[in-house]
Amino acid sequence: MVQTITIRLTKELASWLEKVAAKTGVPQGKIIRDQLEKAKASRSSQAFMSLAGAVRGPKDLSSRKGFSRS
Repeated sequence: MVQTITIRLTKELASWLEKVAAKTGVPQGKIIRDQLEKAKASRSSQAFMSLAGAVRGPKDLSSRKGFSRS
């Protein structure tokens, strides 16, 4: 391993991590590294998010005639 980091977890997350590690026999650090790798890999699949807010039109689609709540 190249770098060590320290994180603070909520009691709920810490409890979940402990249970998963005990149940699977996988060290807590490996579980966290695996989840970080998944997050890194899925980042490219969310490239469309760079277009968020780039669409022109009414901010509220319900402002179209016939769809207004008022």
